Amino acid sequence: MTGTFGGGDFDVVCCSLEEWDEVWRRNQFLVREILKCRPSLRVLFVEPPLDVLWSGLHEKRIPPSGLRSVVGFDRVAAYRPRKWLPRRIAPGVDSRLGRRVETRAKRLGFRRPVLWLNDISYADLAERTGWPVVYDITDDWTLAPRSGRETGRQVTNDQRVMRLADEVVVCSPALAAARGASRQVRLIPNGVDVEHFQTARDRPGDLPSGRIVLYTGTAAPDRLDIELCEVLARQLPGDSTLVFVGPNACSPQVTKRLVDAGAVFLGARAYEDVPGYMQHCEVIVVPHAVTPFTESLDPIKAREIFAVGTPCVATPVAGFRDLGGPVTVATRETFTSKVIEALLSEPGARSRSVGIAHADVSWRARAAEFLAAMDHAAARKP
Repeated sequence: MTGTFGGGDFDVVCCSLEEWDEVWRRNQFLVREILKCRPSLRVLFVEPPLDVLWSGLHEKRIPPSGLRSVVGFDRVAAYRPRKWLPRRIAPGVDSRLGRRVETRAKRLGFRRPVLWLNDISYADLAERTGWPVVYDITDDWTLAPRSGRETGRQVTNDQRVMRLADEVVVCSPALAAARGASRQVRLIPNGVDVEHFQTARDRPGDLPSGRIVLYTGTAAPDRLDIELCEVLARQLPGDSTLVFVGPNACSPQVTKRLVDAGAVFLGARAYEDVPGYMQHCEVIVVPHAVTPFTESLDPIKAREIFAVGTPCVATPVAGFRDLGGPVTVATRETFTSKVIEALLSEPGARSRSVGIAHADVSWRARAAEFLAAMDHAAARKP
């Protein structure tokens, strides 16, 4: 069974930078809504490769390989290919990964796939197969603080995919300006499930007692201002705790610094449970570093915070600078004092309808725009 689009019959191969798990991200939201819009569409969701050597050295469990079903989505098959050796000592790794993805697509009966390319490691797959390509840029990894070798690989693959893509989709104005200088792009920002975040929830049992200053999302050193987080955790009043809810991508050394300062890491929580944490805290914080990389982002959490209505203090980063509503923008120098001011202020009635228009910012609306990009890509390669 294949999907029927304006450009013809095809299915979708999504090469994602994230796994399909309970911590939902842009790709999962869009897949969910695309499936609702096109009842015959099927998706092969390709997760980041499993580094077998690294997993073995760190005694990590290696799950079974092959295709697997996704709970609640009978038209989505997930696949996590194996990367046996590092790229620096095994040339052609990305090409071999692409061939495995192509084999899985054929096994599923995908006779005319559209390639949704979020992970540009699959540039070889796009070039070799000639499949219609939608390049979905959600982070400018060419600007991320990485090693010279990794940055060079990102730049090379980005240039290749920019040349061959039938459609280029970006999620932020900064990306639209940067990528739109060389070719036409579509700006499709992230969305939000307003009702999901405005439905009242019980207080999560694992929140510490006292007043909570909350950070939600992946704790990543290329986003967070670690020094600012450390200062904030140390200077909060005694009955208050800085709590991180989300995957922790910080090194053990950085994590220890923050824990020693008084922060608490609760780890990843399912998307279904996140609103409870955001509703039952005193202040939400976004202590992000202001860099060219963070400027390229369109944080999903910005619209979620706006929907919840909990007071928020953010550094002047993209997605928050002009948000208004419950968000106070503070410089790095005034950030901690603004958080404490919000923490100690009299609690007011939180606005659950602070101007978000459901139809304009819903994931369903974003998916309709994304489907239009796929239709156009497919039509260009009949």
